[in-house]
Amino acid sequence: MRLLKLRLLILALLVASATARAQPPASVFLEELTSPELAATILAGKTTILVPIGGTEQNGPHMVLGKHNVRAKVLAGKIARELGNALVAPVIAYVPEGGVNPPTGHMRYPGTITVPADVYRKVLDSAARSFRLAGFRDIVFLGDHGDYQKDNEIVARQLDREWASTPVRVYAIVEYYRAATEGFAKTLKARGYSDAEIGLHAGLADTSLALAVDPGLVRPEQQHSPPGTSALSGVSGDPRRATAELGKPGIDAIVTQSVAAIRAAVAHR
Repeated sequence: MRLLKLRLLILALLVASATARAQPPASVFLEELTSPELAATILAGKTTILVPIGGTEQNGPHMVLGKHNVRAKVLAGKIARELGNALVAPVIAYVPEGGVNPPTGHMRYPGTITVPADVYRKVLDSAARSFRLAGFRDIVFLGDHGDYQKDNEIVARQLDREWASTPVRVYAIVEYYRAATEGFAKTLKARGYSDAEIGLHAGLADTSLALAVDPGLVRPEQQHSPPGTSALSGVSGDPRRATAELGKPGIDAIVTQSVAAIRAAVAHR
């Protein structure tokens, strides 16, 4: 009797193992799949690819340089899971951030990396052509930074014109960025926070979103120090009262509004 039970247990384990191997990969991140796994996933119906676009720039003394990159990847993953038919491309971390000689914008601070706008657009163009070749039908640009939103739209329009006779379309979803900036700022103002505290960069809003995504992006000892002037600290706003709890509604809004915008855009393809 014990021998029979043992055999049944072994058989159950073998069946479970075979079933697990037959199931498609759970990850929505393209770079975590093998090439055959990706091909099978596309054939199974995941024909939308999200292209998260970040940027490597100064974020004051309290936030890491890769804030945009981490946030873009995490949020794109949430959006892909909500859509159900999407995968996430590797994050584009090299974006226009200002001039080098003389240094302008964030380039005045150590660690910021910039590329010319035309180079950036060529990267988007080449990436989109690669995704089309792989079998994706809907290519979605999700930009976590404001400086290149127009570039995203330019590339999307150019490729759509070129591919008008094909089933492939490219979308620049501006709702993602609007939800993270204007939309989240309105939410914070409704809760009594001032424009001066909310800020435009590395202030209350920006820091709360970062904390909600990954607390490791923020240096608490610097966050709670009195902010210096914008010219010296690289901060617009006041991050001292920022919390992950404060940022969570902003994260939820970004995901919800991006999913709705993507579905609407695809429906009108």
